[in-house]
Amino acid sequence: MMARDDVVNSHPMRVVSVSLGSSKRNHEVEVEMLGRRLLIERIGVDGDYDKACSMITQLDGEVAAIGLGGTDLYLVAGNRRYVIEESRRLARSAQITPVVDGSGLKNTLERETIRWLAESGELELKGKNALVVSAVDRFGMAEALSEAGCQMICGDLIFGLGLPLPIRSLRTMGVVAALLLPVLRRLPISMLYPTGSKQETRKPRHGRFYEWADIIAGDFHYIARHIPDRMDGETIITNTTTPEDVAMLRERGVATLVTTTPELEGCSFGTNVMEGVLIALAGKSPEEMQPEDYLDLLHRLDWRPRVVHLADESDETAP
Repeated sequence: MMARDDVVNSHPMRVVSVSLGSSKRNHEVEVEMLGRRLLIERIGVDGDYDKACSMITQLDGEVAAIGLGGTDLYLVAGNRRYVIEESRRLARSAQITPVVDGSGLKNTLERETIRWLAESGELELKGKNALVVSAVDRFGMAEALSEAGCQMICGDLIFGLGLPLPIRSLRTMGVVAALLLPVLRRLPISMLYPTGSKQETRKPRHGRFYEWADIIAGDFHYIARHIPDRMDGETIITNTTTPEDVAMLRERGVATLVTTTPELEGCSFGTNVMEGVLIALAGKSPEEMQPEDYLDLLHRLDWRPRVVHLADESDETAP
């Protein structure tokens, strides 16, 4: 096996997201960032947990960073962080290469995305109705939307457990999380998140919450799983989309799509793999990275939200 220093000093550096999601969304690009060439890959295992463990073990020591896709390692509410047990076992399949789930970017890049949208005037937020499909997955984004003056619904019970019970404040969200997450974190990942072929199927439900919202924010698979046929004039703020996803949103009448991670050859990668890119460029372990380290790298890379005005069929990347 190669030591991590050897990996980091090789060309190109390889960053791989091992995803429990569908292999149909696999993508690979080679790019240059901060003077380094990187090979960035997303590999789906179609919900096969054992295959994901095996693949991470094979990649360990051979790549600069590994992202966990199709799951979270941590769920966050307020100042408390809860570890998903199956994700912990996935991460422990690697002993040398750092493994990340995107939480470092969710707490930095995604907060900054909302602040930028508000301050730049690119998107009106104050007084708008915002549905965050899973606040424990995107707590930084949920906090930033609340701070920007949005009327909130956290959809964790709706989309996570199938219970049509909206949570209308982050304070209530913290109480609910403290009660449920110690139990839910021990459930199989497939019960908490769409994996494998579930990412390719649509089952419209809970349409009244989509209709209530001006802005729908959070993980794209959670958003898309129950998306209604019409979403005229609405805005979606999310992470990973493919050209097919963008076409689907346009067909449903979505007005604006904002993706927090940059588009690379037609796709915006998940926060887990992009956090892996930052870890590789920094040459630090995830435990060593502080919010200011992420923000410094984001500033040097000049990463900005990608804003697509679907109604105009134009694609505008924020300057």
